Amino acid sequence: MANNEIIVKIESFGAIERLLPSDLSLKCKAQQSITEILEQVSAQFPSALNMLERCACAMGEDIIPRQTVLMQDSTVVLLSPVAGG
Repeated sequence: MANNEIIVKIESFGAIERLLPSDLSLKCKAQQSITEILEQVSAQFPSALNMLERCACAMGEDIIPRQTVLMQDSTVVLLSPVAGG
């Protein structure tokens, strides 16, 4: 495979939305897990670390586990935890 890099767009909703830029994209190696990608995000935006550790991750309509490996350009959605009363 000549090009083993992919572009991962990060969209965020809820409280984490205030901590990350709205146009966040990362160039990553293919076959990285969501966990590895979020580690890159937290390295660039350390103030978001606590929220990144607690948010849910989704692709399209589906919540996905952090072990999910990305093989192609993707959009990952970060959903902040919701506190209830």
